[in-house]
Amino acid sequence: MMAQSWFNFSNCLSPLQVVMDTIRTRLRQSTSVSLQRSVGVADDEEAAGAQRVELRFVTPEAEEEMEAEPSSDIEALMLGHRYGNRKTCVLVCACGVVLFTTAFLLAYAVLGGLCPCSKMGGQGEEDEEPGGGTKLPAEGGVGLYLGDLRVMMRRLLQDEDIFNTVSRVSRANHPPGSSEGTSLASEILGRFRQLQMDHTWTESLYATLQFPDRSQRSSLWLVDSSGQISDQIPLNPSDFCPYSATGSPTGDVVYANYGRPQDFNWLKSAGVSVVGCVVVMRVGGGVSFAEKVWLAERNGASGALIYPDPADLPQDPRRLGLNTHTAVSEHVHLGPGDPFTPGFPSFNHTQFPPIQSSGLPLIPALPISATIAAKLLSQLTGPPCPPSWRGRLPYVHCVLGPRFSSGRRVKMAVHNVMTPVLLNNVFSSLEGRVEPDQYIILGAQRDSLGPGAVKSGVGTAMLLELARTFSAMVKNGFSPRRSLLFVSWDAGDFGNVGATEWLEGYLSMLHLKAVAYFSLDQAIMGDDVLSAYSSPLLLDLVDAAIRQVEHPKHAGQTIYSQAEREGGSWRIMKPLYLNSGAYSFTAFAGVPAVELRFTEERAYPFINTPFDSASRLQEVLGGRLGVTGRRLGELVGEMVLRLAHDHILPLRITSYAQTVLQFSAQLNRHSAELQARGLSPQWVFSARGDYSRAAETLQRAIDYSDMHDQTTARSYNTRIMRVEYYFLSQYVSAVETPFRHVIHGRGDHTLSALVEHLALLTSDPERFDEKRFRRQLAFFVWTLQGAANALNGDVWSIHNTHTYTQ
Repeated sequence: MMAQSWFNFSNCLSPLQVVMDTIRTRLRQSTSVSLQRSVGVADDEEAAGAQRVELRFVTPEAEEEMEAEPSSDIEALMLGHRYGNRKTCVLVCACGVVLFTTAFLLAYAVLGGLCPCSKMGGQGEEDEEPGGGTKLPAEGGVGLYLGDLRVMMRRLLQDEDIFNTVSRVSRANHPPGSSEGTSLASEILGRFRQLQMDHTWTESLYATLQFPDRSQRSSLWLVDSSGQISDQIPLNPSDFCPYSATGSPTGDVVYANYGRPQDFNWLKSAGVSVVGCVVVMRVGGGVSFAEKVWLAERNGASGALIYPDPADLPQDPRRLGLNTHTAVSEHVHLGPGDPFTPGFPSFNHTQFPPIQSSGLPLIPALPISATIAAKLLSQLTGPPCPPSWRGRLPYVHCVLGPRFSSGRRVKMAVHNVMTPVLLNNVFSSLEGRVEPDQYIILGAQRDSLGPGAVKSGVGTAMLLELARTFSAMVKNGFSPRRSLLFVSWDAGDFGNVGATEWLEGYLSMLHLKAVAYFSLDQAIMGDDVLSAYSSPLLLDLVDAAIRQVEHPKHAGQTIYSQAEREGGSWRIMKPLYLNSGAYSFTAFAGVPAVELRFTEERAYPFINTPFDSASRLQEVLGGRLGVTGRRLGELVGEMVLRLAHDHILPLRITSYAQTVLQFSAQLNRHSAELQARGLSPQWVFSARGDYSRAAETLQRAIDYSDMHDQTTARSYNTRIMRVEYYFLSQYVSAVETPFRHVIHGRGDHTLSALVEHLALLTSDPERFDEKRFRRQLAFFVWTLQGAANALNGDVWSIHNTHTYTQ
């Protein structure tokens, strides 16, 4: 290493020797000293050429006062008695400035990468890590650096095809199993094959989906006290909630706002019971249809009706908005995947004994329009609603029910049928050159019950454009360390069935191979506000990307700087939610996942309706679909590049320590009540401390590691990739409780359930179940302790002291 460094330094001294010879020659010929030096700087493809640095130093005093040209060597500068003190000073100054300038340029060349012996194809600040480390080229990358790759990606990304692809996908309804859906799958397969990717293939499976019964329509009536139908309310036969229970309940009506837990709790506090009633709820409120129906069922309701309120979704006919006669459809299975193969794949599912998901509702549910909701709610009597529950339905004075002023009741009938459907997931991949068995996955839903411009068109367009871009980059010299996998999923409208069944089929290997998942579903619903629904492990990656990409609506501003102007970039980061295309990857499979979405302050009103078309989306965006798609592509591409390029995976492994610290603070506030019941929070404190120390120790080891040591890098990356998986509880069944993640999952084993139960100590002590709390605490603590032990590495590096507490 020392010999090589001296050789490089010696090579870099040659320009200095040439300059000294030039100085001697010029000083013999004239008192005007001139130095020219060219420095070739390799620039990117858009600014190729050379920059020339020219330095010139002239002594005009010598030109005016000298009577004859000097003929002496540079040593004459020291003979002041021959030429006089003034000329000596001038020439000494000249030499000093020239030598200083030469030394400065030489230092700049060596340190800045401009000297021929120093190879750094940097792009300025873009090539540096947030922590200050300089990015190194990936092996086999033909000298391409992260900055070069970033420039290449932005040059190759195109926005011309985005609108055309969205238009093609959304030209007609294309539900799973339909001829339109099958044709679209074939087209996407053909597009992948045209890109000449390393591998392109399809995987087919049968799954049980639910559709309206063609022989018998779902209906809604008003009936009198004797049960006789007094009024039939017309419904659109294509409006339905997939996986609703079938049946014909009759009951009074209760208005439950958004159908959130706090809404049902408020009804209880107001003395309004929903037992045996049909509950009317609004779309939105941060709660999916499945959660609304599950909560209504849990509180004793006999049926559920869900409508879009003009307060949430614009329905003003003078503006671009939803027609008041239009309903919004969404599945009501509380969980993703085929509900008849919970926890295991649907490959040849007929060979398995019938098992039904616990997430299937037991009460019927129907989507209704705002017009129908107004007809029902305008007849209600009972206590008034809270002010925050008031929507904008015409002629409705917000009351809770449950009685109609006329004494009538509501009868609803749901007639849906379960059908086995052949699904097709389409895959294409670019194989990694260094660690090909590590996968960076990008996926998008392909199907839609309606036209689905936002629901499936945008994601499919972005998937194809990113696949084309990265394929072109490989042809231009990009050699990704890790493999890139592009997937078009089927049956997304039924609860991400295609993606979940694939996860279930490959669950045993994905935690060893999947680096991260990027969901492109519903990515463009506007061009103003960005939201990143993400695992905490990816937050640093998202933060770095938004600092690099220009905002689609505010030219000259990055997404980060614009967010800071509007209240802080922290608002961009949001937790994963149940209906997200990314949720199953993290909560079920333990793979870090993120779903990015551009929206407007005014909600996009056409999602999950027959009016979700490319033309309406383009109208909402003011013709800027291509520009917004390009910025989204740059954002996703930026993160994919980092994951595919970096020697050490840039995931924030210390993130969960902060989450658990917040819970520890809540436990501390209840320490007196817990100790009075013989419960000690010390277990949680100890496990959190072990995890925090293990994560910080691993991070420090990574920071000081030799990134060129493949064995070391591989070892660290393997441990980093498994962090998310470590938070899947090993103490609950994947069949009965598929979302096993203790932070993002659902069930009694999760941190949120533990916090909710803990709150009963002060809000309702009689409902606090000590035995259940001990079980919850044990599940959580041992999952956290297991994650800490795994991060520590070898068993001889683990020093746990478990103290028995009476």
